[in-house]
Amino acid sequence: MPNDRENRVALVTGGLRGLGKAMALGLAREGHPVVAVGHIEGDVAEMEVEAEKLQVSRRFQPLVADLREASECDRVVAATGERFGKVDILVNSAGLTFTYIDPARFRRDSLQRFWQVSDEIIDNVITTNYLAADRLARRVAPAMIERGWGRIVNVTTKLDTMNRIGTHPYGASKAALEMATEVWAKDAEGTGMTVNIVNPGAGANTPGMAVEARALAEAGKMARLVEPEEMVGPMNFVASREADAVNGWRFDANLWNPALPAREAAWLAGRPAGFVFHPHRDLP
Repeated sequence: MPNDRENRVALVTGGLRGLGKAMALGLAREGHPVVAVGHIEGDVAEMEVEAEKLQVSRRFQPLVADLREASECDRVVAATGERFGKVDILVNSAGLTFTYIDPARFRRDSLQRFWQVSDEIIDNVITTNYLAADRLARRVAPAMIERGWGRIVNVTTKLDTMNRIGTHPYGASKAALEMATEVWAKDAEGTGMTVNIVNPGAGANTPGMAVEARALAEAGKMARLVEPEEMVGPMNFVASREADAVNGWRFDANLWNPALPAREAAWLAGRPAGFVFHPHRDLP
């Protein structure tokens, strides 16, 4: 079992942009060795600069991979092991959003309905947003359980994005990951490995959010967008030894109060994994 944060190696998917980038750098600032995985080669140089600024470059590895392929999931797990020895923390943040699914969403008067979405988009979104997380979790879980300690953290979305009209297949992919989180957490109970959700709790100000939506938020014409850095507080708490008994919880970053000690902020922001009709459990 790890006895200090320097021992805990993090693998963060979607880690070269947006929410994943913020969490990857946040974990690195806490002392964790980090492999940050993305699919755009051009993002690597910027991440290397960021890591150098934070003086974490020796324990930070950007990596480009296509997580739609099962063999690539194998490769990133192996590459993390080769560089840092193991995977203690898996953060599943990779995701294709509406800028891919429906880039003209805010430039039309009509919504895109589920029967108008192509097979290619369905396949890519489900594979990236759910199957990649499932594959990676199954690959790293056995070693975490054998060591008696580990973290799987999934990034989902809010319920009214999952079930809102015109959100297929994004909502379905995140709902699958949300429910899988609850099942995995139940399976993991008592193993030393925990499975939780760290979620923005609202729309996020990332490249995955349409330019038009970001402009509306800036003008005060729609709800405030969550900044990627807001994910860091709950992520670092879930990854800490302080959260050893926190399993099957959902943490919404927009409810996290960074002015409070982490445990107090967790008490206020914590939600059990799954949907709102599931019973609340006291934070251990």
